[in-house]
Amino acid sequence: MQPRILPEAKSHYGMLKNYVNGRWSESTSTQILDVFNPAKGEVIAQVPLSTREEVRGAVQAAKNAFKDWRETPPLSRTRYLFRLKNLMEERFEELARILVQEEGKTIDEARGEIRRGIENVEVATGIPSLMMGYGLEDIAPEIDEEVVRQPIGVFCAVVPFNFPSMVSLWFMPYAVACGNTYIIKPSEQVPLSQNKLFELIDESGFPPGVVNLVNGAKDTVEALLEDPDVKGVSFVGSTQVGRYIYRRAAEQGKRAQCQCGAKNFMVVMPDADLDRTIPALITSFYGCAGERCLSGSVLLAVGDIYEPLKRRFVEASSKLKVGYGLDETAQMGPVISARHKQRVLSYLEKGVQEGAELILDGRKTKVEGYPNGYFIGPTVFDQVSPDMTIAKEEIFGPVASIIRVPDLNRAIEIIHASPYGNSSAIFTRSGRAAREFRYRVQCGNIGINIGIVAPMAFFPFGGSKDSFFGDLHGQGRDAVDFFTEKKIVITRWF
Repeated sequence: MQPRILPEAKSHYGMLKNYVNGRWSESTSTQILDVFNPAKGEVIAQVPLSTREEVRGAVQAAKNAFKDWRETPPLSRTRYLFRLKNLMEERFEELARILVQEEGKTIDEARGEIRRGIENVEVATGIPSLMMGYGLEDIAPEIDEEVVRQPIGVFCAVVPFNFPSMVSLWFMPYAVACGNTYIIKPSEQVPLSQNKLFELIDESGFPPGVVNLVNGAKDTVEALLEDPDVKGVSFVGSTQVGRYIYRRAAEQGKRAQCQCGAKNFMVVMPDADLDRTIPALITSFYGCAGERCLSGSVLLAVGDIYEPLKRRFVEASSKLKVGYGLDETAQMGPVISARHKQRVLSYLEKGVQEGAELILDGRKTKVEGYPNGYFIGPTVFDQVSPDMTIAKEEIFGPVASIIRVPDLNRAIEIIHASPYGNSSAIFTRSGRAAREFRYRVQCGNIGINIGIVAPMAFFPFGGSKDSFFGDLHGQGRDAVDFFTEKKIVITRWF
């Protein structure tokens, strides 16, 4: 198939700005980072690391906006989200191409991310029903009791590089629909998608201060966590950072939901339908270049399925086309940065040193026309043992490790030995095996013949163990609970 290269949204986006109190403003910070196109290794924008005074200004703007916004009827609040949803549909392709340029996804992966973000906005427009309380009359003579949900104040999100458009929309639409005001801190590596989203937010006509954007890095996050007017934080990223943010937030009495790292196990039973299983596994392990918290990482081959599974998985992996995501024939793009590429390559070296057999070597992958891109091809290790580094630590790249196990019990033991609990999946035609897996496995997201266990917007995004810190997850009803306080009212009628 001949490559068809789509045009870029822009070749360069210049110096990015903050969006505070309904206005775009230049940062006064002297700390500036370059934003790279990972397929080209070229600078496509600059992003300032905002000062503490600028963070404080955003918090103050959100605090000042809260009273009027909280008193706005929920139906009126959601009309802004309807406008935002419609604008996202109109600019769908532009949003997807920006995402490809800054993050490295293929165009189809980018379109999928934008679609998932839009779905969260759609679900949040149902807040007049989702936010309803409940009540009971005559709990005692002439006494009624009810529960009402109320917004809390200023919330913020610290979002990751791997889904720079979608993840903020796990949180922000629900927060503002419930009557809170909001601040988003994009990843400093990929701020362009949020910059474009805020152009649409501005066009949607949200009142000043309701939704704000502050660019920055660690110091910006610290300033948000330390500000007494910030009532809660939503985070997606590494376990190390998530644990820190959760602790810092809890120390100050803030609400926190921290979706963190993962090591996801794919179990293939002897009765699995390989014609359907192999495509699902390939998408799971190599979609988004493995930079996905739901990516398959370890392939647990049960019993006699090992040899045919290995042969067909390696064959399919070797045929994937790696390239620039705006080439519509590309099936996998680069990893996010030169630094991250070296990190992934160090795991490959570690796997070889510890005795794993490298049966498909992604280090040899070259992409014609993009010599400076951060490309790593699909990589497969065989003869992996559960105690090896590549079987235990999150690599966050296109690397698969195959472990042969005798039965389902041993597969579950290996899964439970991992400190992570984000997702796991089983491929089988046995209802008994599927139910046992679903019942026993300690993970927040479980797949039955599903390679990417990604919950729809009206369900919470699960996670357990070191993959999640908090009580309420992003999306769906959990998000509504997180962004509201339940007030219990008991009334005696004279």
